[in-house]
Amino acid sequence: MGPPVLPLDVERLARGVRDGDRTMLSRAITLVESKRADHRRNAAALTQALLPATGNAVRVGITGTPGVGKSTTIDALGTLLVREGRKVAVLAVDPSSRRTGGSILADKTRMARLANDASAFIRPSPASGTLGGVAAKTRETMLVCEAAGFDVVLVETIGVGQSEVAVADMTDFFLVLVLPGAGDELQALKKGVVELADMIAVNKADGDNVARARAAAAEYSAALHILSPRSPQWSPPVITYSALTGDGIGTLWAHILDHRRRLTAAGELKVRRGEQQVKWMWTMLEERLFAPLRSERVLKAALPRIEADVAAGRLAPAAAVEEIAKMLGR
Repeated sequence: MGPPVLPLDVERLARGVRDGDRTMLSRAITLVESKRADHRRNAAALTQALLPATGNAVRVGITGTPGVGKSTTIDALGTLLVREGRKVAVLAVDPSSRRTGGSILADKTRMARLANDASAFIRPSPASGTLGGVAAKTRETMLVCEAAGFDVVLVETIGVGQSEVAVADMTDFFLVLVLPGAGDELQALKKGVVELADMIAVNKADGDNVARARAAAAEYSAALHILSPRSPQWSPPVITYSALTGDGIGTLWAHILDHRRRLTAAGELKVRRGEQQVKWMWTMLEERLFAPLRSERVLKAALPRIEADVAAGRLAPAAAVEEIAKMLGR
């Protein structure tokens, strides 16, 4: 049996993406992000067609508390990589919200050098939606960017809470950015985020901050020693750097490449990506199954009453589930 015959527009999109056409790339991502049923089917056909051209990029997740300098770091790192002849895509994961959506778009202005480089591509996440839905769309966008020839994909977490886990689940390397003055910062960082880290990088190690940055790095190193690393092949390092001056950015990238070499040699990278793909499938299915709860007017209107009845003890949770399932036709 031969490959499936694609709709003409999808075939043209796939060809344009593989050829590196920016207009086609943007259209493909818009299609992937669409919630329309016909667009969803075409998006699935598109990503299937592009699949053989994906998987070759270095996928890096980046997180950090507000004010840590994520955008400046991405700008500095991306600029270094572009100079080395790489093509860099920057994606954002935000469960969010029209309320915070503007801040993502503003990243283009904070990544001034990268935003104007022909070898770079910056794409904000969808303006709203559940975290699972947005994360799934970001994963699809990552595949489209890889098919377009981008060999480094930087995925930035904008939101809070589970967005860090979502980003760690779609990337090969999870980078946690922190500030000097580790005492308070260490308390603010959730233990779960530190456990996910493949490296902790202390930013703003410049001028009078150098000694404080080194002291912070020592505290983080001590904290990491009591946690089990994600991989037996890798002990997460703690480094200092300055996104402002560029000092330490080369070292940061060297650690990412070293991590990739080790996990690839052990066969762990392939296994991890396979597990991520399966998890991605279930996330998208879950999103699809829950979509009617947010879109069907009758059901949407009934949910507050059902929730209130359950909360007040008038309706058993099991009976409530049966009522909702009946309304969904299941």
